Amino acid sequence: MSNGEGLYLAAAVLVLALLLKAPVLRRSWDQPIMRSVCALLGVGCVLTVLAAPPSIAAVNRITGVVNFAAPLVYSTLTAFSGASIVLILHWSGGPAASVRRATRLTVVVFGALSVLIVFLFARGDAPVERLRDLDTYYANTPWLREMIVCYLVAHTVASAALFLLSLKWLLRVDPALRALRTGLASLMLGGLLDIGYSIAKWAAVGARWSGRDWDGLSTYVAPPLASGAALLVGAGFIVPMLGGSATWRDFSQYRRLRPLWRALRGFASRSVTTVPLTWWSPMGIRLIHRESVIDDGLLALAGWFDPAVRSGAYGAARGQGLTDEAASVVADAAMLAAACRARTAADAAGTAPARPTGTGPTSDGPGPGACAGPVEPAPYRLDGQPLEALAHAFHTSPIVARARRGEPSPQPASPAGRVP
Repeated sequence: MSNGEGLYLAAAVLVLALLLKAPVLRRSWDQPIMRSVCALLGVGCVLTVLAAPPSIAAVNRITGVVNFAAPLVYSTLTAFSGASIVLILHWSGGPAASVRRATRLTVVVFGALSVLIVFLFARGDAPVERLRDLDTYYANTPWLREMIVCYLVAHTVASAALFLLSLKWLLRVDPALRALRTGLASLMLGGLLDIGYSIAKWAAVGARWSGRDWDGLSTYVAPPLASGAALLVGAGFIVPMLGGSATWRDFSQYRRLRPLWRALRGFASRSVTTVPLTWWSPMGIRLIHRESVIDDGLLALAGWFDPAVRSGAYGAARGQGLTDEAASVVADAAMLAAACRARTAADAAGTAPARPTGTGPTSDGPGPGACAGPVEPAPYRLDGQPLEALAHAFHTSPIVARARRGEPSPQPASPAGRVP
């Protein structure tokens, strides 16, 4: 990615994050954390576009000033570093007064460094255009040397702060908040890559000061680290946004219900399965449709549930050491799998009714097994089991797989517990 493709990709990720957060930003502009998010993502988009070599050449050409892009990129990078720290300060919380003081100090320090970078460039002399190695080429040039040191100091401090603050927060955040933990881990890794970028730059510039040539660290090692850091930081803010949103929760539940939907859609009535869905249908509507298909399929199989299958599966699950609750879920899923198999066989033979008659098949009739009576499953549940837990057991349990194949469940030597 020598022509900046990685930086342009990082810019696209940051733009996506900004678009995803735009509705919330509009509604909550008065909140400091929302303004911090907007500032960070906006500055990050500008930075990743400007830092690519083609963009640097275009800026120099448009302005007519040789290396004009250098102070522009360095000051923008410094502003991005400050915005990262400000957002982490607001995001991690704490006493409001302390957060305000730390925010003001960060803005003043990094703002002053951005202005100082522009001033130092204006005082220096950089007559030769350098698109990829300006740091090392002008490492010993008066004023430009100080400019390079300023931006490297700012970026190193910000990277270390981003890494440490993300790690500190990650260690104390609730493990149940998986989306937030994933985002913080991504931010932490992004900060770590940024530290690697700073180390590579410092090593290359320091080698120039001592008369050695380690320019490859700055020209070839540092840029991929910067691109990776930008991608991880962008992802670090996107994941919690999606993970905490209703749309993402609906999508996660929609995906987890797929095993049940695939098994039951063939038994649901056409009035449910043929409800039109377009590619732009909201995820909430898609979830409701999938739940409706599953619920209708459960009603169609209500007369085919065999308590004997459930009893055997429950005993096998308890024999494997599962808790009463987990064994009950597996038992219901096994009973459902057996009902799907029996109903499919009856449909093939032309003996199955279109809808349950209110009493299940008995051992004396043509049905596949005995059933104590009509089963009235609650909406979206089977015997009180949440659909997601039922779908997971239906898809992953070996006991359910045996019931699906029509094999009896293996029983323990002694009963593990009473079948509820």
